[in-house]
Amino acid sequence: MACLGGGFIIILLNALLAVAATATTASGTCGFPAVFNFGDSNSDTGGLSAAFGQAPPPNGESFWGRPMGRYCDGRVVVDFIAHKLGLPYLHAYLDSVGSNFSHGANFATAGSTIRPQNTTLSQSGFSPISLDVQSWEFAQFVTRSQFAAKVNGVFNGLLPKEEYFSQALYTFDIGQNDLTAGYFSNMTTEEVKASIPDILNQFTAVIQSVYGQGGRYFWIHNTGPFGCLPYVLERVPLKAPDVDRHGCGTPFNGVAQLFNEKLKETVAQLRRDLPLAVFTYVDVYSVKYNLIAHARKHGFERPLVACCGHGGKYNYNTKYGCGSMKTTANGTAVLVGGSCEDPRKRIIWDGVHYTQAANKYVFEQIVGGKFSDSSVPLKLACQTKP
Repeated sequence: MACLGGGFIIILLNALLAVAATATTASGTCGFPAVFNFGDSNSDTGGLSAAFGQAPPPNGESFWGRPMGRYCDGRVVVDFIAHKLGLPYLHAYLDSVGSNFSHGANFATAGSTIRPQNTTLSQSGFSPISLDVQSWEFAQFVTRSQFAAKVNGVFNGLLPKEEYFSQALYTFDIGQNDLTAGYFSNMTTEEVKASIPDILNQFTAVIQSVYGQGGRYFWIHNTGPFGCLPYVLERVPLKAPDVDRHGCGTPFNGVAQLFNEKLKETVAQLRRDLPLAVFTYVDVYSVKYNLIAHARKHGFERPLVACCGHGGKYNYNTKYGCGSMKTTANGTAVLVGGSCEDPRKRIIWDGVHYTQAANKYVFEQIVGGKFSDSSVPLKLACQTKP
């Protein structure tokens, strides 16, 4: 047999690595073996519940039949993503009981921000598990999961294979809380806008950290129209000139749109800085705003009113949230934050989060790539072009 030259072997190895890196199956789609998610309550599947107490009923009622750590009546968008990829629903990294991380993990927690907050959860409602903490958790997960799998075979079926970290899809949905935190701390709209560059610098640092741990395929959601959410409209009331014809706060949505514009520029820069990675920027803002603005057309009703809540214009009360109980004068506990009759017809679940029906609608709009830059569908998110 003829001896192969060293140059040919190098070329062959590079070709094999390139093929492996695309994570593409014979069907032409990306064979993502795992999903690792980072974010806030829009994609939390049990992180905050594991650390600070379970989300109460009626959360989970429409799909699980009981609370499952999600601030929703059923599934959130990342659940639909995992299912579409043929993977199990993601367990929260912080949930140590009964979790299986063989096909990924979820580091998101409700209330999380990109920038660390200088307040406690009880003071502000924002989680101490900011995005940098989530990235540290992920770095430990990479190292410790592989060590555990090697020294004790009992973990082999519960932890991802080493190669999965470079083949997985990395999903991000975070940033909204950084903007609302500014408003809730009495910052002006201009001050909130001025904070955006630093927020995105810290976002970039986390992406670079995940990339350093092997991440190559990134699916990044922009932030939604938080000016249409009851918890913002109730806490920071606006007068008529600052409310659009759909009832949403224009200053708030203007800030969200500026954030999204700068986030898209940040993703473009990351493509240049990390050429071995593939980035998909997904415009969920447009999908969510269109859903709220044209609710009836899409089979929904009362788009700005929470399904699960208590009283007021938006069925939202900061003291009595979804699933809250109140003790009467005779000592009896009664539910004051109950669910609406049919969550399938509602967009807003609890004044902060979306219903399962709305999440399903959002997913169905973004999965095919219509709202992604370069029109990249989910199953081709390992490729630079569809």
